[in-house]
Amino acid sequence: MKLASWNVNGLRACVGKGFLEALAELDVDFLCLQETKMQEGQLALDPPGYSIVWNSAEKKGYSGTAIFARQEPLRVMRGFSEEEHNREGRVLTLEYTSFYLVTAYSPNAQEGLKRLEYRLSWEEAFRRHLTALDGEKPVVVCGDLNVAHREIDLKNPGPNRGNAGFSDQEREAFSTLLAAGFTDTYRLLHPEETGAYSWWSYRFHAREKNAGWRIDYFLVSDRLAPAVQAAAIRPDIYGSDHCPVTLTLELS
Repeated sequence: MKLASWNVNGLRACVGKGFLEALAELDVDFLCLQETKMQEGQLALDPPGYSIVWNSAEKKGYSGTAIFARQEPLRVMRGFSEEEHNREGRVLTLEYTSFYLVTAYSPNAQEGLKRLEYRLSWEEAFRRHLTALDGEKPVVVCGDLNVAHREIDLKNPGPNRGNAGFSDQEREAFSTLLAAGFTDTYRLLHPEETGAYSWWSYRFHAREKNAGWRIDYFLVSDRLAPAVQAAAIRPDIYGSDHCPVTLTLELS
């Protein structure tokens, strides 16, 4: 089973920058999107072989997630049980016979960490959601989780210490999620690799210089770790300030 995750930073804009060509090149069973910035029906999309499930934000042109799936799910869940976290379309869960697939777009703590309190509350709700699912069947989790976990996950850790996405609190929340029974698939296969980033600022020619951050992930329930065959980052695919990340699983 092949999967990809991509923060498209506006799907309508990304379609004009080669999205459908990238979808064909990736040739995955599931493509999970974040920051779609649109409502269902605002874009005529009918990619051959895929159905599309949407979770859009109430605010138009903001946030949002979607999953392009070659297999119809048994059930679709949008958001959490906590309604306070469901207005921004940040979490989408599909249930299949042997696993759950979850895509997420974690809130940005913002400049000066002014949204950190909400971010940490959201993190707790997200972890509860994932651990509840994991109690039923294995979980595959992906998305823009808006945190660089370790110093090797960003180009310039020193100057960014304490900034949004690299605050001690956000990194600790990510560690707590992993400790709850989840494996970072990229680090499983590439434990000490440096220079592997999935997001670059549009400023200062950051992508050209590969001055980026690894904030896009595939996590799996620990018991699925032996099924991980490949985990990759695709900086060769453009169309957004993020690039796709991919996962190949051998599921019985």
